[in-house]
Amino acid sequence: MNHSTTTRAGISPKVWLGIALCGVVLAILPFVLGMAGQSWVRTMNFALLYVMLALGLNIVVGFAGLLDLGYIAFYAVGAYVWALLASPHFGLHLPFWIVLPAGVVLAAFFGAMLGAPTLKLRGDYLAIVTLGFGEIVRIFMNNLDAPVNITNGPQGINRIDTFAIGEFAFGRSQSLLGFRITGPEKYYYLLLFLTIVIVIICARLQNSRIGRAWEAVREDEVAAKAMGINTRNIKLLAFSMGASFGGVAGAMFASMQGFVSPESFSLTESIMVLCMVVLGGMGNIPGVILGAILLSVFPELLRAVVVPLQQTLFGDVILDPDGIRMLLFGFALVLVMIFRPAGLWPSAVRRRELSTNKEGQA
Repeated sequence: MNHSTTTRAGISPKVWLGIALCGVVLAILPFVLGMAGQSWVRTMNFALLYVMLALGLNIVVGFAGLLDLGYIAFYAVGAYVWALLASPHFGLHLPFWIVLPAGVVLAAFFGAMLGAPTLKLRGDYLAIVTLGFGEIVRIFMNNLDAPVNITNGPQGINRIDTFAIGEFAFGRSQSLLGFRITGPEKYYYLLLFLTIVIVIICARLQNSRIGRAWEAVREDEVAAKAMGINTRNIKLLAFSMGASFGGVAGAMFASMQGFVSPESFSLTESIMVLCMVVLGGMGNIPGVILGAILLSVFPELLRAVVVPLQQTLFGDVILDPDGIRMLLFGFALVLVMIFRPAGLWPSAVRRRELSTNKEGQA
């Protein structure tokens, strides 16, 4: 080993330089985006929420190979736990260090509840069951307002408490050391911190015995069981771990928005998160992050471009911006699936599998 070019940990100085540059960019990003308007900082905050969701779903779909179309239900569980325990709805205003773990634990519990009856299902059958679970949770949230009003039904819950540490509230603008920091900017740093923690957990899990067991189950469950892997426990763990990250994202969503309703947790959201995982590259953490950022920021960029472009070219808005946005969005996804079927940034294993399949077919 060349000690002049590597550190004690075996990481080259170039890698540390790259990490430092990324850290600087991420640190100043909200202030740069804030020059164009706070709406772009909020867009970035939602992108970070989607990164958390995509990383959670990646454990279930990418690592363990279990197709889950109801993942957004865990997002809903986390959001409603925060809303019920930190709002005037029940008169409870519990601190974050109680509400956030409660949301995570309950989401993980629901993940195990979903996983237990679906242990013997795979492929399309598992997708149908998980889809049904996601819809059941949304319908429950929609109807649990009678005879006892728990979720306030379709009207949702408002005036939810913001994330606060003592007197430091993340939802309000504040002056620190002579600088004015807005609520979205403060939330950006909180969400960035949580995202980094989740990335580290995912990376450690992927390279652990559990991660290799998930991979074995994904490739061949019968062979994995023959090798002594407890496939039941390992699949339940995948559902619970993935759901817990969804619970974190949901709790942050409720505290950031100050309002939750069942409409925010539709099947479309589940499919959107699944698209992020597939587009970025199933099983590859950097790819999943890329997919989540692209699919959450790209539509907002299109929304900002389509109307001014039409007004410049035609003097009026001829086509509905939302229609064009979704049309281009779908067209881009089709192109990616044709020319990059393994995703924009696939893992080395996935890339090798696809190349082997092509050679076998030839």
